[in-house]
Amino acid sequence: MDSDEVFAKYLQEQEDLLSKDEELVKRLQQEQSICIEEGPHPDIYHLFSTFNKQYFDGKLDGVELCWSIKMTRCAGTCTYMLDGHCIIRLSEPLLKFRTKKDLLETLLHEMIHAYLFVTQRNDNHGMTSKQNTQFIHLLLDGHGPEFLYEAKRINALTDLNISVYHNFMDEVDYYLTHVWQCNGVCQDSPPYYGIVKRSMNRPPQPADSWYAEHQLTCGGTFIKISEPTHTNKKRKQQSNTLDHYFKRIKN
Repeated sequence: MDSDEVFAKYLQEQEDLLSKDEELVKRLQQEQSICIEEGPHPDIYHLFSTFNKQYFDGKLDGVELCWSIKMTRCAGTCTYMLDGHCIIRLSEPLLKFRTKKDLLETLLHEMIHAYLFVTQRNDNHGMTSKQNTQFIHLLLDGHGPEFLYEAKRINALTDLNISVYHNFMDEVDYYLTHVWQCNGVCQDSPPYYGIVKRSMNRPPQPADSWYAEHQLTCGGTFIKISEPTHTNKKRKQQSNTLDHYFKRIKN
């Protein structure tokens, strides 16, 4: 099933810089100094370096970390490369709406994935099975006993709450501004009621992994029901710049 249908709804108030999250960051600084930028979020690279030493025995030195401005489906990902290294990406669009605590938990969540890959080659991304012609996503996505053990260990050391999933439903839905609904029988079927939401203007099509299944079980047509409002300001008609230097002669 397309990941466009997994998450929903957005918008949470930005945190107060003098909130309790500041105290949390100070507690995390006790063992080693963490450089905190002025502004809503800490420096993720300093945090990564410190957490790597404190909680992962320096095993993540070869892991790449970066912000992503295009990732609007989830708060963080850990991608395993063929050459054996991995890349952690954090969503700037989603995390900019969240508290520092959420950022720390997301970063550590992905660092656990990286740690399990580096130390155990645990790269289980999950699998999908079919049952009663519906897609059911099994929770075999790298959040097994090993992940839960590491999350519990770090939670106990930090008073954080690293969980299995990043629950940023509201933030995700904020970016899903292009919406289609099927006019077939699936429009009456929960949980999606034939609705597909996307951040880009790309209608449901055969290239989608679930589209063939939809055509067999429903066969309806997707009709666009919502899109972002554009303010089309009329451009002023520009005169030829040469007209400023030469006088037109009428014949």
